[in-house]
Amino acid sequence: MHVMVVNVKAYSQGIADEAVKIAKIMEDAGREFGVRMIIAVQPSDIYRVSNSSKIDVFAQHIDAISPGGHTGWVLADAVKAAGARGSILNHSEHRLKIDDIYESLRILKEKNMESIVCASSHEIAKAVASMEPDYVAVEPPELIGGDISVTKAKPEIISRSVEEVQKVSNSKVLCGAGIKNGEDVAKAIELGADGILVASGVVKALDKESIIKEMAEAMSR
Repeated sequence: MHVMVVNVKAYSQGIADEAVKIAKIMEDAGREFGVRMIIAVQPSDIYRVSNSSKIDVFAQHIDAISPGGHTGWVLADAVKAAGARGSILNHSEHRLKIDDIYESLRILKEKNMESIVCASSHEIAKAVASMEPDYVAVEPPELIGGDISVTKAKPEIISRSVEEVQKVSNSKVLCGAGIKNGEDVAKAIELGADGILVASGVVKALDKESIIKEMAEAMSR
């Protein structure tokens, strides 16, 4: 089953009740087109969204810490208790040292939580895939939030990443950066991706329902 991950980041259009609205649209589209839906929300919205929809809710980040004196850090135990099924790690807007990626993955696996580790190139995708995350999301940072999809600007990064990841692990590959429409999604699947990681293309869209359904349908063809 293909997967669509929407990262609402800290956009005003994706917090509190707005996050719930997006999740409910995703729930309907996932059911209609047979696509797994995941929404990554602010820590303060995990409980709200997980109790308002049936799709999987992820944290946008966790820190490599155990319960204790860690003011201002994000604890895996806490987001899991709030309803998170997993977490994104190493997004280009929140990069981690390799040791922290490894330890955060260890913690997530220990808690039976899923992981999406972001990578900016096929070399980094292969490196993080060797740690066996559930998903590796390939996102050239210069294209994130832009008007040109990675599938148009640098399609070889996706196909090469799929090849390199498959050499070292069973991690699935997500395509991210600049995904804006069904055409971009269909191309990502054609290049070998198992799904997409999208943010502004959905969260800042004026008609979120139309674009979510368009993307989901493109994965179901």
